[in-house]
Amino acid sequence: MTDITSEDLRSPRRQLIEWQMAHADLDALIDQAVLAPQPLDELLLRRLKKRRLALRDQINQLQWMLDPKEPA
Repeated sequence: MTDITSEDLRSPRRQLIEWQMAHADLDALIDQAVLAPQPLDELLLRRLKKRRLALRDQINQLQWMLDPKEPA
């Protein structure tokens, strides 16, 4: 059994995983909303897409911080 410390719960890698999961959830929600017989409110759909884009930017930034590319 592994002991999880409070430091592990706040680690950048864990944050990255949580953001990736949230992004995937938003992706699925947006896909379902677009295909639904009753379309989602256009403003709500735009907000979801904007949040998904912001999460993607956060994920990319954190991935770069965790694994910076070496200059050629």
